[in-house]
Amino acid sequence: MDAGRFDHQRLHTDGYALLRQAIPLAMLEELRAAFDANVLPSECWPVPRGTDWRHAQLDLEPCTQAVCRLPPLLAAAGALIGERFFLAQAEGREPLPGGGHQQLHRDLSAQRPGDMVSALAFLDDFSPKNGATRVAPGSHRPAPGEPPFDPLDESRSLQLSGQAGDILVFDVDLVHAGSLNINGARRRTILISYRAEPLHAAHLETLALRNVRMSTDERFDPPDTGQITARQRLHSD
Repeated sequence: MDAGRFDHQRLHTDGYALLRQAIPLAMLEELRAAFDANVLPSECWPVPRGTDWRHAQLDLEPCTQAVCRLPPLLAAAGALIGERFFLAQAEGREPLPGGGHQQLHRDLSAQRPGDMVSALAFLDDFSPKNGATRVAPGSHRPAPGEPPFDPLDESRSLQLSGQAGDILVFDVDLVHAGSLNINGARRRTILISYRAEPLHAAHLETLALRNVRMSTDERFDPPDTGQITARQRLHSD
C-alpha cells in the first residue's frame, strides 16, 4: 500500500493496513542508531520484559516522536479510532536470534471496540525468516455466532513481509503475533500506541509501570471522512 494512501473501507474490514515506505529513508539510520543506543536489559524495566526480545527506551528521542507523527500513520490510526486521540507509548522491540515467537493473541480495547490502535514501524526488512508479524485479517470484529478465538488455530493467519520504512497499523483487537527469528537477522521496530481521548486518565495511572516518560498531552483529530462512523456513534450514545 502506498505510504500516503490507504483504503478506508479495507482498513476497517481487515483491521490493519501496511503503509509501504511511510518512513523517509533519510530517517532510518538515525532511528537505528537511537534504537541501539537506548537498549535496556529486561531487568531494568519496571516490569521485566521477555528475555528473547531486545527492548529499547525510545520515547524521548526526537526521531521517534517524528515517526509517531507521520501524517499517513496518524491518518490510519485516526481512521480506526474514529475520534480525538493521543499518542500513548513508543518503545523499541526486536526479536533475538532464535526468539520472538508469540502465540496468536489480541491486545484488547479498553472501553469500546476500536478505542486503541497499535503500530509497528519497521527499521529493518522483515520476512518469515526473521520473525515477521502474523495477522488474521478481519479477526478484530468477530461475526455473530462465530466460535471463540482459538490461539492455536493458525488457519487464518497471514505472515507479513516488507522493507525497512514500512509501518503496520492495526486495531488492538486484531488477532496477531510475533514470530520466531529463524535466521537471526535484525528486525528492529518501534511499537507505537494510540488511544482515544477518554482513555487518557486511565493511561496516566500506569505511566510508571510502562516506563512512559514522554508527554501525552497532545491531541490528534481523525481524518474527515464526511460522515460519522459507527464507532463515533457508539461512543456518543
